[in-house]
Amino acid sequence: MLRKALSMLAGLAVIAAVSGCSGSAADTKVQLTFALWDASMKPSEEQIIRDFEKENPGITVQIQLTPWDQYWQKLKAAASGGEAPDVMWMNAPNFQLYASNGMLLPLSKYIDRDSVDLGVYAKAVTDSFVLKGEQYGMPRDNTTIGLWYNKTLFDAAGVKYPTDDWTWADARAAAAKLTNKSTGTYGIAAALNSQSNFYNTIAQAGGYVISPDGQHSGYDDPASVEGIAYWTDFIAAGHSPTLQQMTDTEPLQLFQSGKVAMMYGGNWLAGTFAKTDTAKKFNVAALPAGKKRATISTGLAEAISAKTKHPDAAWKLVEFMGRKEAAQTRAESGTVIPAYSSQAQGWVSSVPQYHLQSLVDQIAVAVPYPVSKNTDAWAAEEPKILGEAWSGKQTPLAAAQRMATTMNEALKAEQAR
Repeated sequence: MLRKALSMLAGLAVIAAVSGCSGSAADTKVQLTFALWDASMKPSEEQIIRDFEKENPGITVQIQLTPWDQYWQKLKAAASGGEAPDVMWMNAPNFQLYASNGMLLPLSKYIDRDSVDLGVYAKAVTDSFVLKGEQYGMPRDNTTIGLWYNKTLFDAAGVKYPTDDWTWADARAAAAKLTNKSTGTYGIAAALNSQSNFYNTIAQAGGYVISPDGQHSGYDDPASVEGIAYWTDFIAAGHSPTLQQMTDTEPLQLFQSGKVAMMYGGNWLAGTFAKTDTAKKFNVAALPAGKKRATISTGLAEAISAKTKHPDAAWKLVEFMGRKEAAQTRAESGTVIPAYSSQAQGWVSSVPQYHLQSLVDQIAVAVPYPVSKNTDAWAAEEPKILGEAWSGKQTPLAAAQRMATTMNEALKAEQAR
């Protein structure tokens, strides 16, 4: 009898244990962390997350907002320690470094399993997050650069507004007429900025920053030097603030305060400008053409940490964020051009007072952002070395040659690993 009773108790214990495990699994809540850097885009991301949590009641998402100037340092430390956010914003310049070091979860098997159509996204963005045939990021948004201008200053100087068929010659002529020494107003801000400024003009001049095979620098190519000189010529002529002036006061602030009539800037400025008191003074056109038309284009993607404890839940979030509905939410916020191609027009309509179609049309002449496996090893040297040309301490040719030497050394070290 005792043996029978013990046997029954053991059986009940097993049943209870199984029932308890089953109930525990059903009741388990998964919390994901999601890292981003742009506060202006947080509201639209919060809306997308609310929609996601409604569809997936067992998963909650906690946003981790870190400003751009701290984001990558924080992410690198967290990823190195195996504590990276479950899902994170990833950009093209940093992608290869993280993917090649095993810090990102490969997504191709999930994409194939769930029959996700990557063809709905801008190809340049999708391809920016592929390494050795493996997809590591779900395309989120696209970027192009435009010529932003202050209509009030143009009217005061009697200069016609920029059009989408402007050339470098048009920009130079306008900058001269718009510069007014008596009021301290400049025609253009020749900022020492790679994405918004000199990467674009290098491409427009027919030059290149890095060779297609990623083996060597293109800074010492004569056309690349011409693309750099485009900017230093504005400063030398007195039609742009000096490098020191633009260091003391950011070019964006100079433009918004009416001290600069033109500046090159990304599509992300549309939402920012639209919320200011001076919003009606501004508009945008396509970049002036050099030897050809071109704009640097890079995008963002949502990536998953290779160390996440919840890969399936993280994929659910990333897949949801890549849907058409999520792209529409972002488009309507006015902050970004969605990588989801059909939703680009929604972004154009979101801020109707600006000629945003000019920025979308430039996707057709977009040039990929120059990257390598360890982009920062050489890109971090650009402000220091090229800054010598911007300050007038070296010629554009001399600075470009120094930059090419430094970059080639970094690429050689990169390839030796």
